[in-house]
Amino acid sequence: MATLLYRLGRTAFRRRWLVALLWALILGAVGAGAAKAPAADDSNTSFMPGIEAQKAFDLIGERFPGSDANGADARIVFKAPHGEKVTAADNRAAIDTLVSEAADGPQVAGAVGPFKAGAVSKDASTAYATVTYKVKAADLTDADKNALEGAVDEARDAGLTVEVGGTALASQPAAGGSAESIGIVLAAVVLLITFGSLAAAGLPLLTAVIGVGISMCAILALGSTFGLDMTTGTLASMLGLAVGIDYALFVVSRYREERANGHEPREATGLAVGTAGSAVVFAGLTVVIALAGLSVIGVPMLTKMGLCAAGAVVAAVLIALTLVPALLGMWPNAVLPRKMRKGGSAAAHQGVAGRANGGTRWARFVLRRPLTVLLVGVVGLGALALPATQLEMGMPGDEAKPTSTTERRAYDALADGFGAGFNGPLTVVVDTKGADDPAQAAKTITGVIERTDGVVSVSPAQFNEAGDAALFSATPATGPNDEATKDIVQTIRAERPDLEARTGATFEVTGSTAMNIDIARALQDALVPYLAVIVLLSLVLLLVVFRSLLVPLKAALGFLLSVLASLGAVVAVFQWGWGAQLLGVEQTGPIMSLMPIFLVGIVFGLAMDYEVFLVARMREAYVHGERPAQAVVTGFRHSARVVVAAAAIMIAVFSGFVGSGESMIKTIGFGLAVAVLFDAFVVRMALVPAVLALLGDKAWWLPRRLDKLLPHVDVEGATLTARSVPDAGPEAGAHRPQEVVRT
Repeated sequence: MATLLYRLGRTAFRRRWLVALLWALILGAVGAGAAKAPAADDSNTSFMPGIEAQKAFDLIGERFPGSDANGADARIVFKAPHGEKVTAADNRAAIDTLVSEAADGPQVAGAVGPFKAGAVSKDASTAYATVTYKVKAADLTDADKNALEGAVDEARDAGLTVEVGGTALASQPAAGGSAESIGIVLAAVVLLITFGSLAAAGLPLLTAVIGVGISMCAILALGSTFGLDMTTGTLASMLGLAVGIDYALFVVSRYREERANGHEPREATGLAVGTAGSAVVFAGLTVVIALAGLSVIGVPMLTKMGLCAAGAVVAAVLIALTLVPALLGMWPNAVLPRKMRKGGSAAAHQGVAGRANGGTRWARFVLRRPLTVLLVGVVGLGALALPATQLEMGMPGDEAKPTSTTERRAYDALADGFGAGFNGPLTVVVDTKGADDPAQAAKTITGVIERTDGVVSVSPAQFNEAGDAALFSATPATGPNDEATKDIVQTIRAERPDLEARTGATFEVTGSTAMNIDIARALQDALVPYLAVIVLLSLVLLLVVFRSLLVPLKAALGFLLSVLASLGAVVAVFQWGWGAQLLGVEQTGPIMSLMPIFLVGIVFGLAMDYEVFLVARMREAYVHGERPAQAVVTGFRHSARVVVAAAAIMIAVFSGFVGSGESMIKTIGFGLAVAVLFDAFVVRMALVPAVLALLGDKAWWLPRRLDKLLPHVDVEGATLTARSVPDAGPEAGAHRPQEVVRT
């Protein structure tokens, strides 16, 4: 591996203009494809095949073909002035006028007023009208939207409070450009502090932006083919930017080190790609495994997000291995420290680099008291993980939006006027094909569900044209995310066997509330198998990289600590509301069902990143003859500063997404930021050296038979060290040739 990448780095250095041209052509090609690509088609409504709510949804589409579940809709909520009723003559006239004007659009399928539909609250203070459209919300013309908004403004001028829910006028989350910009600015500051050179700081930023540009253009170009949307692109850009900067950072840092060791630019580039590049490959591979593993969950949306983000990571790895060395070839001295650029000797700079720094001082501090550091770290992360035991999952809707949006105000008005459960009705579809008397079967099922505890009302059953299916809604007394609502859904479904035996008909429960309940349960059930798959695959990968049994196991256990602590922080902020206002979270509640499993996958990949980057350098020192404790110090001398910088960059990038208007992106951005904080600064920088100090030589033990079976990938670059000029640093004298040959 190291030799292959060494040759690749030297070739990219020598053919630098060709490599740069090839990447420019790739960027131009995908950019042109994105510009000409049609809009993504989101007509596929199958979110999670196999769950009951999805089966019922599909049955409705099959038996009621005239109803387009994808069509836009608007639920217009009216509230009379204090002390008045919506049924008063003036208010009623204003409402009827609005409904009449809203129904006049060419894309409108129908508009039903509150007085015709009986959609007036018991105290007559609140009412609502429903407008349905023939097309999806994204396909609505500005003329239709403006017509509806104009009609709403007229009703408001008449003295009514009017709010609009539904999808027709739903506010869309802002594009993620500002988030990426914030992350790039913060990353630039960290890089400048780390390298003290504008060129060295700018090169990782430049290559990362190119990688994100290629990834995003590819997603846009393929959007119509695979149904990729803005959320998919945002997550891919988030990860692509973070790992793109980090991977280039490690290559540039190793290049500067090799130049300080006296190597000429081309050789230094080859050595940097052969050593740091090997770590980049394996670190990137662990991230890809974790992201691609999301496809085993069975959620199409999650699969798309995972695969697109994995593609962005692959692009970042390829750029770090080819474009970065090509740019180093164009400006071989620009990224060097100022003293070396001004003619300072490499030997003098190497001597400075070999002295104790912050990394070595911290490593020695941990090595002097490893048990104390281990206990403090484990107890601290364990305490932060405690809120995760109270994790509640759901799919927040309009109730999670800011109160500044009309959708949120419409939600609150309906809850006040009609009850909390009105915003989350259950849709029941009855399959009467096996019933002798379909009408009586539907009536019996409707009656039993109406008498179920917690159900406040049931609408009359409506049959399809074929007469083999009926549809009705049941309104629970509690809100969509209330635990009592989940119990109601389970109670209704538990009544199915008895009703099927009595009537010959069967039924299924769907609707947004039931769909969210089923999704949350399915994802919760899938979390452990998914975790087992990615942990097993990555343990095998790390076993090959480090040729040790205990180091991969330690890495996995450290990941569990950091991911549980980050989930605990997410629960504390987004579910319990601790510090929520500081992050702009206006409404707390259940954590989005997709978030925990997606967070687990990403954090696992990033955790293995730091494990590979940090421990690979320790392994390199150990196989070159150093004792275990000194190998830890050497690894920290060379890698601690860069790992800290890489973690700070990722935290900066992810923190930029906390300002997103989309709740899932905001939650994932926060979760990833605190996860990197915990994993890099507590697990990898504190617990890892503490555990290695306690284990000593045992940390690197591997059974002989297993050693013979595992392939030798030479991540440490031992073969390169054997044939290149050895470092003149203090650890050079401890070199053991037999270790190099064996590895």
